[in-house]
Amino acid sequence: MKTRKMNRDWITTARTLNEALPYLQRYDGAVVVIKLGGHAMGSDAGMESFARDVVLMRQVGVNPVIVHGGGPMINQMLDRLQIKSDFVNGKRVTDEATIEVVEMVLSGRVNKRIVQAINREGGRAVGLSGKDANLIICDPADPTLGLVGEPSEVDPAILHTLFADDAIPVIAPLGAGRNGETYNINGDTAAGAVAAALKADRLLLLTDVEGVKDAEGRLLTELSSTTIHAMIRDGVIAGGMIPKTETALAAIEGGVRAVVIIDGRAPNAVLLELFTEHGAGSLIRAG
Repeated sequence: MKTRKMNRDWITTARTLNEALPYLQRYDGAVVVIKLGGHAMGSDAGMESFARDVVLMRQVGVNPVIVHGGGPMINQMLDRLQIKSDFVNGKRVTDEATIEVVEMVLSGRVNKRIVQAINREGGRAVGLSGKDANLIICDPADPTLGLVGEPSEVDPAILHTLFADDAIPVIAPLGAGRNGETYNINGDTAAGAVAAALKADRLLLLTDVEGVKDAEGRLLTELSSTTIHAMIRDGVIAGGMIPKTETALAAIEGGVRAVVIIDGRAPNAVLLELFTEHGAGSLIRAG
């Protein structure tokens, strides 16, 4: 009985690999940018699973780029240091004291946790921020927000160098100002800007929700940019989903082939999206 069950498991595995072949061929050499949100990082087991998925992507010829957030970790450190943090329209006001903590947490603790997880699974991850090699040059996003930046120039040359060396870039969402400032960048915004500069095949926004839902709460698996605009106008897309869909629209306008909003807490969400017919989350295309 045990042998028969094991045989069935092996057959299922073999069938899954066989069915994945067209998708493996489809994404061979493709650039896929993945935004890993702070809430989507989850447990150590979840991070290990995500890292294994990323290493598998690289092994089959995909060029993954990870752009991460870290809001919850920043909040914890600010609380520990008793630094007050204010928000305007959901965005963190970033003064000199706050940006020091933001950079310490994002470029340090969070970035290196992801790098180490990927390397433990056999990958070759390299951690950097948007400040490195002038990857992301920023202008101030809004004077009321202080040192919050809007990407104005993205030079992906360093990323192509890492691709050629079989390395996996892991990017903290910080940018350099024109006068030597350090800017905090919204993680989704940074991921969208990097994806557009790379003309990525896919931008995957991993978050803590299934995807975009209609007025009745049903998951929408495929949407056009026109539909997104209409849903925002009608108030169906609201709250935290607005900046994510706006990032998707900007990325598509910048040359990204498609954007997918996925629940990053789901096991193997990235592999399901890329290498199965079913996919995962909400796919957004131009149109």
